[in-house]
Amino acid sequence: MTRPLQIYLDEDDLRRLEAWARRRGWTKSQAVRVAIRALTRPPAEDPLLELSGDLDGLPEDVSENFDRHLNETFVAKPPARYRARRRRSRSAVRR
Repeated sequence: MTRPLQIYLDEDDLRRLEAWARRRGWTKSQAVRVAIRALTRPPAEDPLLELSGDLDGLPEDVSENFDRHLNETFVAKPPARYRARRRRSRSAVRR
C-alpha cells in the first residue's frame, strides 16, 4: 500500500530533481522512491558489492586501469535507426 508524502523543496533542489527524473524518463515520485531506496539500502544488499571477488582471471591492474580495460572490451553500437514500414501499393488487377 502506498501512502502520500508531502515535502517542500527550494527552487534549486526542485529543478535538479525534475532534470534528474526527466533524463531517466521517470516521474518525480519515481525518482524520489529510487533515491530513498538507494540511500537506505543496507550495504549487504548492494548487488555490486556482493559480486566482489566472484570473477576470476581478471588482469591484476584492472582496478588501476579500469577505463582502459573497459574500452578494450566494450564496443558501443549506435541504436538502429527507426524506419517506418512502407506499405506496398496494390498493383492494378489485370483481366
